[in-house]
Amino acid sequence: MKYLEIKLNIEPADPWKEVYTSLMADAGCDSFMDGDGENELLCYIPEKDYNEDVFKDLLESSLYPEVKVSYSVAPMEDKDWNAAWEANYEPVLIDGKCYIRAPFHAPMPEAEYEIVIEPKMSFGTAHHATTAQMVSYLLETDVHGKAVLDMGAGTGVLAILATMKGASPVTAIDNDEWAYRNGVENAQHNHCDHLKVLLGDASLLGAERYDIILANINRNILLQDIPHYVKCMNDNALLFLSGFYEEDLPALRLCCAENGLRYLDHKVKDKWVAARFEKI
Repeated sequence: MKYLEIKLNIEPADPWKEVYTSLMADAGCDSFMDGDGENELLCYIPEKDYNEDVFKDLLESSLYPEVKVSYSVAPMEDKDWNAAWEANYEPVLIDGKCYIRAPFHAPMPEAEYEIVIEPKMSFGTAHHATTAQMVSYLLETDVHGKAVLDMGAGTGVLAILATMKGASPVTAIDNDEWAYRNGVENAQHNHCDHLKVLLGDASLLGAERYDIILANINRNILLQDIPHYVKCMNDNALLFLSGFYEEDLPALRLCCAENGLRYLDHKVKDKWVAARFEKI
């Protein structure tokens, strides 16, 4: 598969490299590396998925006036980028309890929960602060016998952990076909035979009711979809949100309050937030 390299120069780097990593992922890039300088971010996208107008709108607009972004696009040599990415992929241990690894890593039998993820560059390998914090919240929460929905599931790691902790039924939804296929594969890897993985978005939500909803997406999608989540939440159900920065939390709290959700608490890591709400 032929790839393009999109080289960004971002000033200031902190926290904007993280922000633009998320934005570029939403636009179709599937792998990222730091460049030579602290301000440089290298983004990779299959040539067939590249849309010049999309990236012009994203990178040449004044989306964030406080940051300056310049970029260039160049073709890359034809190679197995997924294999190259996997070679640098490391396992993750969350809170000393949940060990998340790829099939080519050694197991950790002493971990309370061990999840095998075939990474394939889907979002949700727990290396990112948002996924790690959602895993941490799940480890703290009694989910046994509870109906769980994982929105923007990526690799399915959160839905898999919920299943391992005894949640039932568990549904994972992602609107990216690559992530959907990866989620199905990872459910099989972890013997989560009853985990339902669906391709789609909040429009799939109907008459089902949930006790816990996990949504690790991004600020704008969360603000758009929170009313849909609330409609399928049981009384006193919990909603866990992540995928946004500290400065976005007030807008999310307001939206949740307007939709009958009570703020409980939140976590912060590397300026990324995970927050917990309860349906009143």
